[in-house]
Amino acid sequence: MADADPPFRAQAPLPLPPQTALVLQGGGALGSFQAGVFEALADSRIEPNWLAGISIGAINAAIIAGNPVGSRARMLRNFWEKLTGALPSFPVWPDDLIREAVHEWSAGFVALNGVPGFFAPRPVPPAFAPPGSPEALSFYDSSPLESTLDDHVDWDLLNNGHIRLSVGAVNVESGNFRYFDTAKERIDARHIMASGALPPGLPPVEIDGCLWWDGGLVSNTPLQYVLEEQEEDMLVFQVDLFSAADARPSTIADVWAREKEIRYSSRTRQVTTSFLERRAQDEAIRTVLAKLPAAMREDPDVAALAALAQEKAVNIVHLIYRSNAWEGGSRDYEFSRRTMDEHWQAGGKAVAETIRHGEVLARNIVDGKTAAFDLTPR
Repeated sequence: MADADPPFRAQAPLPLPPQTALVLQGGGALGSFQAGVFEALADSRIEPNWLAGISIGAINAAIIAGNPVGSRARMLRNFWEKLTGALPSFPVWPDDLIREAVHEWSAGFVALNGVPGFFAPRPVPPAFAPPGSPEALSFYDSSPLESTLDDHVDWDLLNNGHIRLSVGAVNVESGNFRYFDTAKERIDARHIMASGALPPGLPPVEIDGCLWWDGGLVSNTPLQYVLEEQEEDMLVFQVDLFSAADARPSTIADVWAREKEIRYSSRTRQVTTSFLERRAQDEAIRTVLAKLPAAMREDPDVAALAALAQEKAVNIVHLIYRSNAWEGGSRDYEFSRRTMDEHWQAGGKAVAETIRHGEVLARNIVDGKTAAFDLTPR
């Protein structure tokens, strides 16, 4: 079925170009920050018409694209409350050491018991399962996620609605990375589960005879894909769950956390910097070509170069989750209700700060310029 509700674009606090993309990293339990970002964008009448995600970002994106405008935030909330149902919120003394101990205990609970509606520990260890079987390829069974997705996603709406959805996964045998994209093919629960099938915890997902793993093994953010596929002027909200920059570690727990941040931040800023450098080169080429005599500009080689240097405007807004002092290397699998709510609120605050300081961004969009912004406080 098609999405009959039009996106709220006219009343948005920022001028919106033809394409507004929401780009969602992988990061497990940190994904509730993305849900908070989306809810705040929706409350501000900013409705993306392109969603691109990896792992938990793919799951959040599927729920958004697979529901009508008025139901998206509510279905996201239902999903995250289901995942955190085994660890409800309870009073915690406001002390970093105590909170860290509770945080690690909660993560340990998940490691032993799994996450409701997401994954469950296998009764038989992989070493004792028949080689080649799903049981031999992972420590957890992810089949509960399929039912959860079916309960939260209208697949006909996801594939036929006005939102484009792109999710990344890695071919287990070839090691090749690819995007499943509703602009090019039909997507179902298998593609979303494949994008989040992080080994050795979760099993690979078979699609058309091939096995697929979590796209974060190669790239944890779809930003580069979105920039390469751009066809019109575009505003990109890049939601990062791991910060590339952080303080120097002082304990072995800090080392574990910092290593994971560096690995999963996926060089987002490097992608942005390289993209802006290429845009500057294109602008220099256009400036030189404009100085050529009209007859020379008609030369086929010059015309071909001019075509390569043409571009559409892009403004990239980075919304980065800044971890708390008590969050260590287990932050991506600590599915407690209290932490989920805090991540959700942090996502909303990041959007509020961006819009509050969005004057330069707004001018850039109106003027058709290209730039990158990080307007959230550190």
